[in-house]
Amino acid sequence: MTYHDRNAAGSAEHEEKLRRLAMVAVRTGLGLKAGQELVMTAPLDAVPLARAITDEAYRAGASLVTVFYTDETAALSRFENASDGAFDTAAGWLYEGMAAAFRSGAARLAIAGDDPSLLAGQDADKVARANRARSKAYVPALEMIAGFATNWTIVSAATPAWARTVFPGESEDAAVARLWDAIFQASRVDRDDPVEAWARHNGELRRRTKELNARRYAALRFRGPGTDLTVGLADDHEWHGGATTAKNGIVCNANIPTEEVFTTPHKARVSGHVTSTKPLSYQGTLIEEIRVRFEEGRIVEAKARTGEAVLQKVLETDEGARRLGEVALVPHSSPISASGLLFYNTLYDENAACHIALGQAYSKCIRDGLSLSEAELVARGCNRSLIHIDWMIGSGEIDIDGLAADGSATPVMRAGEWAA
Repeated sequence: MTYHDRNAAGSAEHEEKLRRLAMVAVRTGLGLKAGQELVMTAPLDAVPLARAITDEAYRAGASLVTVFYTDETAALSRFENASDGAFDTAAGWLYEGMAAAFRSGAARLAIAGDDPSLLAGQDADKVARANRARSKAYVPALEMIAGFATNWTIVSAATPAWARTVFPGESEDAAVARLWDAIFQASRVDRDDPVEAWARHNGELRRRTKELNARRYAALRFRGPGTDLTVGLADDHEWHGGATTAKNGIVCNANIPTEEVFTTPHKARVSGHVTSTKPLSYQGTLIEEIRVRFEEGRIVEAKARTGEAVLQKVLETDEGARRLGEVALVPHSSPISASGLLFYNTLYDENAACHIALGQAYSKCIRDGLSLSEAELVARGCNRSLIHIDWMIGSGEIDIDGLAADGSATPVMRAGEWAA
């Protein structure tokens, strides 16, 4: 019996909320236009949501929906049975094909729901090599996504392995049901008109970004337990949040849900130390209590209570892996934080707390960045890397000041909440 049969059969309410999530994914997340193709990726346990999204996409006028499914059992088989040389291989042909689809105008949708600890206990070197090979192969597609060449979005599905991690004391059926409820609430599909609810939410995020852009801070300073970090901001940086207009002119919400406003740090102007406030689930490895120190923008010391070997391998990916590509502000009272849940999923946990990201910067967070050359972006301080990994540094104990060019400070957040 499939997960869908166990947990949703006969539940009209669940089916209606699944339909609403699909509608939000297509209409708000993608802004899909008639005649557009859609390329979707999803774990096998997310088949019901993938099918609902496919239905909604065709109703919106999609010309073709192509779905690629991932199988965690097959992924584990690689680590248990493959030869050592297999871990330096990735499906470059697949990512080249996806990039070609994006260049031809296809939209991109990813359904998240992977087991946060899938690769726990596997050889850290093999995990790192496999991730590095995939990152290199993914570059053609990543450049299209990071540069918003097309409209894209990420949504989530409650899968058994993920649900067991979030609700370890529950039966599998109860855990999956609770996780679906949390996803529906965070994605605003428990409202009568979720598309309108998202329009209002996007309006509030736009208001916040306008305020931050008007202030033109040179840097942000984070202070709290285990943290005293100054993040210099890139020249001509711009704050964004909520809906974005891609290069193809389509307005999309890249993350469903989203509570953040974010911008680009200057790759050489980060200093101090910072401690993570939530675990990072990265490619099947759980990395907890990250502690790093920056000098002149670069991580020079890094530790973690669990997953440190994988963290160190991540930092060796390339030069840009030790520098920041994003800084984001999220109030501690955000709905996802207020749920009291630790999701072990970056899409959710990053929207419960302020966070930073190692690696690739988003071009759109620079004034006119989508039209600038690579050299012009680098000159403004944008970091370049094969990776983009968000991890959480905010909590109800963190204060943030905005620093002007002359060093004067203005409160931005106090005890994790907006100061004004």
